[in-house]
Amino acid sequence: MDSLNILIVDDSPIITRKLGMMLEQFGYQIAKTAATGREAIAAYRVCKPDIVTMDITMPDMDGIEATRAIMSEFPDAKIVMVTSHGQEKMVLDALKAGAKGYVLKPFQDHKVYEAIQKACKRVVLQDRLHAEIAQRKAQHEAAAKKQAEVGQ
Repeated sequence: MDSLNILIVDDSPIITRKLGMMLEQFGYQIAKTAATGREAIAAYRVCKPDIVTMDITMPDMDGIEATRAIMSEFPDAKIVMVTSHGQEKMVLDALKAGAKGYVLKPFQDHKVYEAIQKACKRVVLQDRLHAEIAQRKAQHEAAAKKQAEVGQ
């Protein structure tokens, strides 16, 4: 599978870090991170990522407005909204603004992977998805363990 460059947009450093680690386990590259809608627009212009994960609720400009702005400038942008339960109306607004899908917090590995693959219009086969996630996690953990042993 080819690597995707991803822009993570979230005002929570904890969510950004957690999502980044999960995406890297899938073999994706984190192109950049942003904490606000305005930062997201500027970051998109600089790194032109393959995919954006966009939080909905952020200071200065929410994810829906940022999605609308990115889509008006870059109509081929692929944006997946990141949302909490209870924000269904906002998700609908985001999809109308051009988002290609959404994932709910707290994250489930397979749901994040599936949303990104669908946004890229890739076919997701459930059995292969779970096997690939397990394999990538094992590889990532083995590499981290090996790196820790070398560091001692």
